[in-house]
Amino acid sequence: MKIAVIGTGYVGLVSGVCFSDFGHDVVCVDKDPNKIDMLERSEVPIYEPGLDELMAKNVEAGRLSFTLDLPNALEGAEAVFIAVGTPTRRGDGHADLTYVMAAAEEIATTAKDYVVIVTKSTVPVGTNRKVKQVVSKANPDLDFDVASNPEFLREGAAIDDFMRPDRVVVGVQTQRAGEVMNDIYRPLFLRDFPIITTDLESAEMIKYAANAFLATKITFINEIAALCEKTGADVKQVSKGMGLDGRIGNKFLHAGPGYGGSCFPKDTKALARIGQEHAIPMQITEAVIKVNEEIKRRMVDKLLDLCGGSFNGKTVAVLGVTFKPNTDDMRDAPALTIVPALVGGGAKVRVTDPQGRHEGEALLPGVHWVEDAYKAANNADLIVLLTEWNEFRALDLKRVAKKMATPHMADLRNIYSSRDAKRAGFAQYVSIGREPLN
Repeated sequence: MKIAVIGTGYVGLVSGVCFSDFGHDVVCVDKDPNKIDMLERSEVPIYEPGLDELMAKNVEAGRLSFTLDLPNALEGAEAVFIAVGTPTRRGDGHADLTYVMAAAEEIATTAKDYVVIVTKSTVPVGTNRKVKQVVSKANPDLDFDVASNPEFLREGAAIDDFMRPDRVVVGVQTQRAGEVMNDIYRPLFLRDFPIITTDLESAEMIKYAANAFLATKITFINEIAALCEKTGADVKQVSKGMGLDGRIGNKFLHAGPGYGGSCFPKDTKALARIGQEHAIPMQITEAVIKVNEEIKRRMVDKLLDLCGGSFNGKTVAVLGVTFKPNTDDMRDAPALTIVPALVGGGAKVRVTDPQGRHEGEALLPGVHWVEDAYKAANNADLIVLLTEWNEFRALDLKRVAKKMATPHMADLRNIYSSRDAKRAGFAQYVSIGREPLN
């Protein structure tokens, strides 16, 4: 089957590459000539482990190509996926559908034969019906269907998530559209991965509900962690005890500096806005949004205590600034709250991150970038472990402590322990929801 994918950002590129690996003929379309030039040179514009090799494999096999030419991409295509950005709209928290609707209108004026227009982007409930209206108005004679096919890709594990999904959600209105979508995902069906077919609105809601629930789990355990610090409980033990309950599960119960990234902040805000528009306030989700921001600011207070009440004149080493490991994405990362607070307080900040520098140089002005954790720690007054990259999980803590002017550590991902820190020679060590070393 021939498939067109509009948008070569994170979702569009990963989806297009993986669809081609299913054996489909995939053309990825973008309006940015620089992106298309990069992709045609086999250069991947995002960091995602394994994506470059899989892309090269399918380009070489002739199943995957890239173009600026939408009419050429749509010729003979049975499905076209809209995978453009839906950023949070300024002022009201709603998802900005400008790019989605523009893509829909362009498809309408370009397509000649029957096609299923599939929204892969995360969009508010009711969007696919609006897409249908836009297409029908732009080209009343076009034979088409719309479908909702939300993505559930974790950055850093996107290929595995696509190839071995927990579920595939497909929202359709007609049997014909359902059959096209079944053909697209047949390789997964044959391997018994769950494919759930719903109406359009349910498919749209599943995406928001799932992300809001996961954000809630993260925020809940972070609040419990703050209470653990006051009561002497250990949040890691609490998380383990909770997670062994099959009704709860152990995923997303890891205390840290708050969630960030491209999905949770945007989708929780959009869900809250949808609730307001329908006079059904999403009170839990609204509380999650508020508490998550408070958690990030609480991390600044932790660091301030370790610096004796003032950042002025202190040298602080920050390990990791992306919102999670195995990605270069810094959208709504805790680092965007914590690092500016350090710089604004007068600290000299050294930063190291395996993939974060490309975006970080623009987003974090006033910091000094270094190659590794040991260079960052040299003569530092405080070291802050902010993103749990593998290279930060097995540091030689004795070596780190010896390099520092004052061996103080803020482990905001609970990788180490007070015992580890004490043995290594740290004078102070704090983490999240556990007893500090003072």
